[in-house]
Amino acid sequence: MARIPDAFIDDLLARTDIVELIGSRVPLKRQGREYSARCPFHDERSPSFTVSPTKQFYHCFGCGAHGTAISFLMNYDRLEFLDAVDELAKRAGMEIPRDTQQRNANPDSVDQYAALEAANKFFQRQLAASPKALAYFERRGVGAEIRAQFGLGYAPDGYSALKDALGTDERRMKLLERVGLFSKNDRGHVYDKFRDRVMFPIHDRRGRTIAFGGRVLEKDDGPKYLNSPETALFHKGRELYGLWQVRQANQKIERLIVVEGYMDVIALFQHGIAQAVATLGTATTPEHAELLFRNAPDVYFCFDGDRAGRGAATKAMESVLPRMKDGRQAFFLFLPEGEDPDTLVRSEGREGFDARLQSAVPLSQFFFDELAKDVNLGTLDGKARMAERAKPLLAQIPDGAFGDLMRQRLTELTGVGANAAAQASKPSARTRPQVQPTQKRSLVRSAIALLLQRPSLALELQSPWTFGALRQPGIPLLAELIALVRERPDITTGALLEHFEGREEFGHLQKLAAQDMPGEEAKWRDEFLDVAQQLERQTLQQRIEALQAKQREQGLDDQDKVELRELLRVIATGR
Repeated sequence: MARIPDAFIDDLLARTDIVELIGSRVPLKRQGREYSARCPFHDERSPSFTVSPTKQFYHCFGCGAHGTAISFLMNYDRLEFLDAVDELAKRAGMEIPRDTQQRNANPDSVDQYAALEAANKFFQRQLAASPKALAYFERRGVGAEIRAQFGLGYAPDGYSALKDALGTDERRMKLLERVGLFSKNDRGHVYDKFRDRVMFPIHDRRGRTIAFGGRVLEKDDGPKYLNSPETALFHKGRELYGLWQVRQANQKIERLIVVEGYMDVIALFQHGIAQAVATLGTATTPEHAELLFRNAPDVYFCFDGDRAGRGAATKAMESVLPRMKDGRQAFFLFLPEGEDPDTLVRSEGREGFDARLQSAVPLSQFFFDELAKDVNLGTLDGKARMAERAKPLLAQIPDGAFGDLMRQRLTELTGVGANAAAQASKPSARTRPQVQPTQKRSLVRSAIALLLQRPSLALELQSPWTFGALRQPGIPLLAELIALVRERPDITTGALLEHFEGREEFGHLQKLAAQDMPGEEAKWRDEFLDVAQQLERQTLQQRIEALQAKQREQGLDDQDKVELRELLRVIATGR
């Protein structure tokens, strides 16, 4: 896949008013040179979310959310990268380079999506013409509006209905087989995979059909559910059935309800609960957990109350723990024996199901209840076993209040960690923190901080500049920043930070960019050039010391002597 040119992204971000973009979605208040609001990515009472029009980036001091206009659209509007770029380009009256668009459109993928969509339309036409399939949905209370919303269909009986309708040539046959719509027997005969089943198309995050699930009409007609196999487009551990419909139905998704089956999702939507999704015949994976929390702060897992349901809940818990940043919540709702969300919402209605969600078990309670199930906390041995079970799981929780409270709860239950906590809170002659004198910011750190506030300062440097050879911490990073700005003169602070996303230096740069610089903004240019001049002198001094060391150890040749005299003259005269 071709990358969109950096120059286009820089120009796009420079033309985008990030305050206007975010302000159209989040109420912003002016606060000095920046704007503030309650963070839209986590729950908070006082605003810690800031938007900088000069730096063209946003940052939350509470949860750490940050980025440019592109990443805001990706996280808030839940768009893929290319879709976010396309949205901003339309707003700015720009066109994504045609060559990039063409190369990004993989012909093979385009053909596969087209084949799946053709099959989807075929199944929908068959549903409209099948009285028994329509009767099935009507018996289940699924109206025409919901059938259209989810694109429900019907795969007719027989081994070649789809093949006869769509697989008219060898190339199309192979394409349909690759996207999982055909099966092949031992003798190599190809036939329709889905037969006499109501069909549930599975959509990706852009609303494209990527797979299908099929359900039998009668209980004894083979396996109850049949899903597409994994293909180049479909990985069941990364997709959630119904997420596309949830995103279309909700301007802001406050919660997601994870259920087990297609009909559970459909029934909840039918009764006005438009936040339901389903895993596709697999346990909740870490990828599922990340996808869930990227779309909603609160996630409810609905499982059967039997042993299998508890096991599924435990796997879900293990997947979400590493993603429990502050502001996120997970709950577990265990259903009565013989019931599922479909039957419950039809018998109790929306209000009854919402009432059950209100009484769902919080993750913290489920965690300790499950780990203590066969443990006697009245004994030291039991407490030790509980602590050993809990500690590796608690270690996966991100730093923050939730993790601190979970560890505190473990201490309350077992006593483990109490002594360490007491020692930490009790100052002693040995452990009492010493007040450190305020350290002056190093030259390198000052230069980096100034560049992050105003990247264009790098363009003020006169070539050649030599301090890239200086052996000091941070010099390679400073040199990389300068080179990046000189290569991309229109780059903003936000785009500069995105260049370092995922690298070790990112967190440090992010903190520096979010800080307010002391002093007057009008003097930043002079400060930066002064720092650069001091670094140049240090570079000269470093070379002088290297030559003097060589002189003591092995002597200098004529060229070295000339260089040393010139360097000493420059240091002495400043010119």
